[in-house]
Amino acid sequence: MKIAVGADHAGVELKNVLRDTLIAAGHEVVDVGTQGNQSVDYPDFAHAVARAVAKGEAERGLLVCGTGQGMAISANRHAGVRAACTRDLYDTRLVREHNDANVLCIGARVVGAALADEMVKTFLATVFAGGRHAGRVRKMEEPS
Repeated sequence: MKIAVGADHAGVELKNVLRDTLIAAGHEVVDVGTQGNQSVDYPDFAHAVARAVAKGEAERGLLVCGTGQGMAISANRHAGVRAACTRDLYDTRLVREHNDANVLCIGARVVGAALADEMVKTFLATVFAGGRHAGRVRKMEEPS
């Protein structure tokens, strides 16, 4: 699977660990940055990952910042992107199964590396259930 990954300064270390794990598992990874711990603006990286997913250049996206919330809010500004910030395996499974989320956002300050690794595996392995959920997902794309 081709996965776009990005992080700000608060999430760069966890992003790098997760990126390396994804590569070791055989996934193609596009790392949009950041690469250092100097303060940067998280929306820049959220938009880069969201654009890749929205354009079909990546099948899924992974974003990491301090809480994951800013990344999710920014990424969700893009049509076709369904970014979800999760903090446990249950939420991670359900955002794929019920909401067809295509970008996972994780907070490096609130989720440890071992749990984050399991969350990413769950996010990639879980299939969208479709059925009654498909109509709801379509409604997400409707203009307000």
